[in-house]
Amino acid sequence: MTDFFLFLFWISLGILLYTYLIYFLVVLIPAKFVARKAPKINQITDWPGVTLVIAAYNEERFIAEKLQNSIMLDYPTEKLSILVVSDGSVDNTMNIVREFNQVQHFHEPERRGKIHAVDRIMKFIKTPVVVFTDANTLLNTEAIKNIMRHYQDEKVGGVAGEKRVISTESDSASGAGEGLYWKYESMLKKADSDLHTVVGAAGELFSIRTNLYQSPPPDTIIEDFYLSMKIVAQGYRFVYEPDAYAMEGPSATTEDEWKRKVRISAGGLQAIARLTNLLNPFRYGVTSFQYISHRVLRWTLAPLSLVVILISNVFLFSYAFFFELMLYAQLAFYLLAIIGHTFRNKKIPIKGFFVPYYFTLMNLSVFFGLFRILKGKQSVVWEKAERA
Repeated sequence: MTDFFLFLFWISLGILLYTYLIYFLVVLIPAKFVARKAPKINQITDWPGVTLVIAAYNEERFIAEKLQNSIMLDYPTEKLSILVVSDGSVDNTMNIVREFNQVQHFHEPERRGKIHAVDRIMKFIKTPVVVFTDANTLLNTEAIKNIMRHYQDEKVGGVAGEKRVISTESDSASGAGEGLYWKYESMLKKADSDLHTVVGAAGELFSIRTNLYQSPPPDTIIEDFYLSMKIVAQGYRFVYEPDAYAMEGPSATTEDEWKRKVRISAGGLQAIARLTNLLNPFRYGVTSFQYISHRVLRWTLAPLSLVVILISNVFLFSYAFFFELMLYAQLAFYLLAIIGHTFRNKKIPIKGFFVPYYFTLMNLSVFFGLFRILKGKQSVVWEKAERA
């Protein structure tokens, strides 16, 4: 019986370390030697047309600032179209949008979700490239140019921008944990992109070649991930561009961040079930390796490994001094997570204090996301998470 628990412990620990640490190191080293260089902005004289699509649902707090920010982007005015699409907004969002003559707007009173809103306006887009961005984010001035320069390479099917969470010296658990997580995730995406391709774009800012767009199934939960991976499955690369970034505040409370994480987890599991072809390394090679390592393990075996490590460690406690230390370390980690939960909405200047809590929250959300999928209770409509 001891051998069985030893097997479970080491396999699970290996999966966990590989998912969050070893894969990062494995990708980072070769990526330094094969990174592709896109043309610099000053080397391009003929910029292609691009449409900036802003999906909005009840965004009266942010939409005016967002549109001002969009209009001021450094890109030839005659080549940039700005389009706002809204489903079901019942606040003052669309009245504000109508005040901007430079902006096209599409609104329907029925609330059917972001994926339906985006899908129904794609037929109106005539530019070769479309950029998607959220209404509650602000883009850096040269974001569009930094994205568009990559399309000089015909094998690039999409470009993912960087999500930057604006943090302060004393964030709550949601803000501190989210900010640190996205710094880590951004480094990993850069390494993925340099090696071969990004495996999934964040909806805050990403772009695709318009002719590669495929309408997702109407019940798709996280359309940004699904759309980007369908393009990768067609043999194109998805590039990561850290100098095109979308800035937003952290989730206002941990409850808002939890709601967002569970939705993402449910959507990730749904996407894995629908993108099984990408699990075939004989067909997709490096893409499959990256997809399984960066995404599939995070939404499947890694959270399960945390449970198995703890349970098997309990049975191995008296087997060797190493396992005593490991169990105490795990208990201390989860105790810090519980303390973090207790003070989750307090302002604490030591951001690292909330790492155990946010890590536990992130992995626990996978189980709740799975329950939602199995029960059919995860809706595709917007579940707004309030931002600080």
